Amino acid sequence: MLAAMTSLPGLGRADDLSGTGWTHAEYSGLRPARFSRQGEQGLRIEGEGTGSFVWRRAQGVPTCLTWRWRVDMGPPPTDLTRRGGDDRAISVAVGFAGFPPGAGVWQRAQHAIAQGAAGGHILPRSVLIYAWGGTGSEPARFYSPWMGPLGKVRPLRHARSETGRWFEERVDLDADWRAAFGGDPPHLQEIAIGTDVDDTRTRVDAQIDRIRLTAC
Repeated sequence: MLAAMTSLPGLGRADDLSGTGWTHAEYSGLRPARFSRQGEQGLRIEGEGTGSFVWRRAQGVPTCLTWRWRVDMGPPPTDLTRRGGDDRAISVAVGFAGFPPGAGVWQRAQHAIAQGAAGGHILPRSVLIYAWGGTGSEPARFYSPWMGPLGKVRPLRHARSETGRWFEERVDLDADWRAAFGGDPPHLQEIAIGTDVDDTRTRVDAQIDRIRLTAC
């Protein structure tokens, strides 16, 4: 999301991320959620009418990514294809170091502007976004309403999915990048975990755990 690209490190929250390797950052103009360490490797996300994300570096060629997640409280179904109305309880965004083959001059210029605002945080040039949210009627893959041709969204769980239960996920990043953008995928750059419930002004209480890059 370009909103994410122009974000700044979050300040003044009671986050508990010590020793996790995650850095909390804010979406411009939104009140941030609270991220806290849950167990050895997990994160808990809490907030009301909030939106923010945490990120950490990733390296190497695209492989499979696995995790488990659960939502105990989240927003109602929203249209994830619509800018300004695309609330979701939780998302996993995987950033890559290279532009998609179809990225044009305008997209590259917008990325350069966002990079100038981001300071020392080197922004990914293409992103795959896996979402828990939406109506369930969105396309299987669609361009992010915020990133356009630089980001593809793949909803994995819609907003009416069962709450209070862990779901295991496994995605093939190489195959998904090829399906989203075409051509050979660039190297991995970062993984980000986010939430966005500012439009519906609802509460979110969600967890994610066991995030691992593994052989496919």
